[in-house]
Amino acid sequence: MLFDNAYNDNNIMDTQQTNSPAFSSRLGFILAAAGSAVGVGNIWGFPTQAASNGGGAFLLVYLVMIVLLAYPMLVAEVTIGRLRQRNPVASLRSLSERPWLRRFGATSGIVGLLVLALILSFYAIVSGWLLAYMLAPLMSLLGLTQTATWLTEFSITRNISMMVIFMLLTIYVVRAGVSQGIERWSRRLMPLLFILLLLMAAYILTLPGALDGLKMYLVPDFSRINDPDLIIRAMGQAFFSLSIGVCCMMTYGAYLSRDANLPKTTAWVAGIDTLVAFLAGLLILPAMFAAQANGVAIYAADGSLLSADTLVFTVLPAMFDTLGGAGPYAAFGFFLLMTIAAVTSSISMLEAPVNTLCEETQSRRNGVVWLVAGSIAIFSAIIVFNFDALFGLVVTVTTVYMQPLMALIFGVMLTWVLRQHLLLRALQQGAENIETSYFWRIWPWYVKFICPLLILLVMWRG
Repeated sequence: MLFDNAYNDNNIMDTQQTNSPAFSSRLGFILAAAGSAVGVGNIWGFPTQAASNGGGAFLLVYLVMIVLLAYPMLVAEVTIGRLRQRNPVASLRSLSERPWLRRFGATSGIVGLLVLALILSFYAIVSGWLLAYMLAPLMSLLGLTQTATWLTEFSITRNISMMVIFMLLTIYVVRAGVSQGIERWSRRLMPLLFILLLLMAAYILTLPGALDGLKMYLVPDFSRINDPDLIIRAMGQAFFSLSIGVCCMMTYGAYLSRDANLPKTTAWVAGIDTLVAFLAGLLILPAMFAAQANGVAIYAADGSLLSADTLVFTVLPAMFDTLGGAGPYAAFGFFLLMTIAAVTSSISMLEAPVNTLCEETQSRRNGVVWLVAGSIAIFSAIIVFNFDALFGLVVTVTTVYMQPLMALIFGVMLTWVLRQHLLLRALQQGAENIETSYFWRIWPWYVKFICPLLILLVMWRG
């Protein structure tokens, strides 16, 4: 066991930082945590959901969900991680001295990590597609048309090959550890992601038809905001986008210095993530209507979005094909952007179970990385071979239902199980006068009472 059965106020607040990896700076944490949050969910999932659910109406409900649910629960998860500065299983186990609650906490951590592994299993497949579509324009420019065709055609060999390559990229970063791997690459990739996103959005908005997509995105249809399906999808998207309920942020919280102000630092993470999602909408929805102006069908006769689940692999490549000589370069830039976003998220998904196994079994990182990544890759292959039956099922169960449910459990564990004076002491680290702030007056009871009721209400209506 990682900590003694004896449990007291001083024990739970021990730092034990000497044995734990850590980010070298607050900026390193913000970029890494934002990188975990910013991923395919932002640049593929969010715009697709917006396009399928009324554009501006979905954007409005999504922003409300970020403020009312996702941000408060994000603070809760990061707080749990920093309390003990250990892996999620150990951190949740440490919230109580009662044996049954310790077992429940540890079990909750294990379930969260299993959900995370399932998410990474389908995420690696989608990210492999992104990698393939990034390489395809380069192959075409080099005259390797058969290779380019293979990269863009749906096949078992393509799906497995690119999934394995993407997992190897993720392994490369995670093997190097926190500061030399995750933090170093987050510092490099996140600024590049912003630059590419802004350049691509600016370019797309100059194309004919793009302003129609912009109007759809920014002008909400208020008749749709009460749609239960829209609301639950917006909540699921908010939780998926911020990596909540699957122990990623809890793991990164364990690497965060005790000098950092938790509410402000997590607000930066949530703000950057939401900004990227918003900018992605400015890119994708205008691009859809630009494609439509060039003769590409994007909506069916009944108004439903065509190829909703594969929007970025059908509509956008068709639009790039209409751009003439600039098309391959635009396609490469867009899918490079998507691949960077995918990597910044996948490294956090792999890090959480790797860190847990390393600490719980006292094993070496290198071997654990290969064990965990290999196991997830095997399940990804199973999904590939049973794509129609498993892919959509795994996506829906994990992101729409399990993430909010696990986030609810984590929030309840922190606010109902942990004694309030210990919670206050944890938040005072980096914010000495927080007990006099509106945050402390509102956040604990809000997470304790309001967030669970809102999450359950939204799931029940959905």
